[in-house]
Amino acid sequence: MASVGSIQLGSIEQFCKAAELGSFTATAEFFGVTPAAVSRSISRLEQRLGVRLFSRTTRSVKVTNEGELFWKECQLALEQIAEAERAVTGAQIVPSGLLRISVSAAYGTHRLLPLMPRFTEAYPQIEIELSISDKIIDFVEEGFDLAIRLGIQRDSRLVAYKLEDAFLGVYATPEYLLKKGTPRTLNDLEAHDCIQYVSPNTGRPMIWLFQGEKGEEIEYPIRSRMRVLNDALGCIAWVNAGGGLYQTYNFAAADAVKRGDLVEVLHDHGGCARPFSILYPQNRHLSAKVRAFVDFLRSTLSVLPAQ
Repeated sequence: MASVGSIQLGSIEQFCKAAELGSFTATAEFFGVTPAAVSRSISRLEQRLGVRLFSRTTRSVKVTNEGELFWKECQLALEQIAEAERAVTGAQIVPSGLLRISVSAAYGTHRLLPLMPRFTEAYPQIEIELSISDKIIDFVEEGFDLAIRLGIQRDSRLVAYKLEDAFLGVYATPEYLLKKGTPRTLNDLEAHDCIQYVSPNTGRPMIWLFQGEKGEEIEYPIRSRMRVLNDALGCIAWVNAGGGLYQTYNFAAADAVKRGDLVEVLHDHGGCARPFSILYPQNRHLSAKVRAFVDFLRSTLSVLPAQ
């Protein structure tokens, strides 16, 4: 493989645009050159790298798997070069471009999405693409700029900022409690329908957390015939339908509680929380769009009431 210096920046730019547009002809029109010139430029790039970046037919071109990976990394590199030029020339860096965010289901739906209109209004030049899923992502393979996940990350490859502690409560509908009774102690849970969430990353049910009489944290093993795989929002929907008890974050149940659709139980054992963090790769330059989002989220959450 050739050294970085031998790869012309123009070829990289043409490659990225061709990957974006899926057409050498459209790329040629964008740069004001001929389609043949674009094709030759990308062919030289493929020769230097020793891989095929596009699969070509008479009608279209399509990025290969290797090309997809190279495209994502080149986009980051071009963005860093552009920001370096702005920094040297003193030009104001306006956050812009596509920002790809991965966020877990409950946090994304009930905590992040209600805040997004403020962010998009403040930064009209940033495009947002949200992936709402509890599955752990690969930043490089999947091309995400950042992620929001449960827990404090110990991965040295990632930069992690704790966003907040999300407090937990056990909830049920008034109709369910009228039929089954209201639990007063942890032992009362044995007589109730408890809905369990099974994490896609561990394959195990999430442990319910409670506070003991002395304020100590208790991990309570729930035994249940009712389980939801991979989708925490499914558990919340089941509870809302009167299916049983479920421990979730207060912010996920807040609106239903205000409407009277859900009731929190076991208050004497409440007060436990789980932390949420925002993550991005350690070895990447923090772009203006990522920095804007991180700063926005940390500052916004810092003034919201704890939930």
